[in-house]
Amino acid sequence: MRRLRDEMMKRVLVTGAAGFIGYHMTRRLLDEGYAVIGIDNINDYYDVTLKHSRLRQLHHDNFTFIQESLENRTRMANIFLEYSPSIVIHLAAQAGVRYSLKNPHSYIDSNIVGFMNILEACRHHKVEHLLYASSSSVYGSNTKLPFSTDDNVDHPISIYAATKKANELMAHSYSHLFGIRTTGLRFFTVYGPWGRPDMALFMFTKAILNGDPIQVFNHGDMSRDFTYVDDIIESIYRILIRDGKSTYKVYNIGNNAPVKLLDFVCAIEKKLNRQAEKQYLPLQAGDVPSTYADVNELIADIDYKPQTSIEEGVGHFIKWYKRYYGV
Repeated sequence: MRRLRDEMMKRVLVTGAAGFIGYHMTRRLLDEGYAVIGIDNINDYYDVTLKHSRLRQLHHDNFTFIQESLENRTRMANIFLEYSPSIVIHLAAQAGVRYSLKNPHSYIDSNIVGFMNILEACRHHKVEHLLYASSSSVYGSNTKLPFSTDDNVDHPISIYAATKKANELMAHSYSHLFGIRTTGLRFFTVYGPWGRPDMALFMFTKAILNGDPIQVFNHGDMSRDFTYVDDIIESIYRILIRDGKSTYKVYNIGNNAPVKLLDFVCAIEKKLNRQAEKQYLPLQAGDVPSTYADVNELIADIDYKPQTSIEEGVGHFIKWYKRYYGV
């Protein structure tokens, strides 16, 4: 049921609107009756054609798209002044653990400088609530499973993870100093239709269909708390509409059900009805053997637990992939 309008439709600013999660979040908000201002710089970290395709799916009277980089402080301030968003969902970031080993400066520019500009804009334009993407990578090499938001996260093992931890610290400072309500969202291995080409599901599917070998790191001895994108979006939306009791909060958003990497590959093989040629490799720098989300606090606060099975989620992705690429 579409959200009824008050005197003025509530405006939500979504950064990274042409990205994977940003696209799905924007579509959900439009379906719920919000006006959405989407920002994305459409960088070439991966195929920009996919980003433009997502944007075409978002054509709507209540959607305004602005191509801009978050690092442009003056432009960000002007956008907030012009559109006066009530809520900001900050999903833009330079993503990827392995890429951060090659191009660390892009992570500082986008994830630190860009986030600082968002915080300042929220501060000066009286934004009601800032929700921002963090990552399970902040847990670094923690060995206690499942990962809890009460755990110490002072030892990130990649620049990407370090920038996400820095975002949480910056948000805490602004919540404390200026009373800005901020909510950090620690995502656990998000996958699904319209996903990024640098993610395992996309790369494995493409390689298997092309008859190319897939790279299996740590010789297959890995597990991930794979979380389907619709469960991510439902969780964010419920957090957004919930009346918050504290100005600063961080949640894990994960499936709470780790899947072994080889079982994940098997699920892809079954849906494609093809066998993968596997190239076994050692653990890569910046990677961790396992992730596993404790989501008890999420369930308690929003009465929802991500629950899509890997078989169902992989099936949805492969159906989209074949349709999108005409396989």
